[in-house]
Amino acid sequence: MWKYGQYCPLAHALEILGDRWTLLIVRDLTKGITHFNDLERGLPGISRGLLSRRLQQLEGAGVIEKRSHSGRKSTEYVLTAAGQDLGLTLQDLWTWGMQWAFPEPSPDELNSPLLMWRMHKEVNTAFLPDTRVVVRFDFSGVERSRYWLVLTPSDVSLCLTDPGFDIDVIVSADLKAFFQVWAGRMRYSEAVKQGHVLIDGTPNLIRNFPKWFDWCAA
Repeated sequence: MWKYGQYCPLAHALEILGDRWTLLIVRDLTKGITHFNDLERGLPGISRGLLSRRLQQLEGAGVIEKRSHSGRKSTEYVLTAAGQDLGLTLQDLWTWGMQWAFPEPSPDELNSPLLMWRMHKEVNTAFLPDTRVVVRFDFSGVERSRYWLVLTPSDVSLCLTDPGFDIDVIVSADLKAFFQVWAGRMRYSEAVKQGHVLIDGTPNLIRNFPKWFDWCAA
């Protein structure tokens, strides 16, 4: 951990948070991603060793707490009160980045598996129908790919191959545009209006589809 040698609250905060990946780890923790493997999957390019060190640093600084459950081998990382306050600060940083540092995505940033993984982690299950809904995503543009989400109020599954259920909703989208919708650079309604996103299904499912996900801008 780098030490600035300055008696300044910003300098001390940056000694904890200024290392690469640290704030993105906190970002994912604020989204309710609490398990090591899930955190790793949401941060392509980070090594398991580096992720472990960053989590140890955050724990030592009192930003997160490591919890082990009796009778289970799984371990969770959860935000402390300090970490929750930091989440509010990240929201301000997100707003600044959206206004001043957020151009159109470059080709190397269009990682469709990561996009779908994040989407399936950020489903508003309270708005889902009581029965199972299967959504197929067909992406085009810089790449052609297909994914399925199987949605119920109690479980959300991401499938890379056909799960074998009847399809209730089909979303056909330009991958670049869909990334911008998810990240809040383009409104979902505008993307549909311009034809970047086409959605097929019953009128009720089409109408409620935007409510199922935590879009940055709907």
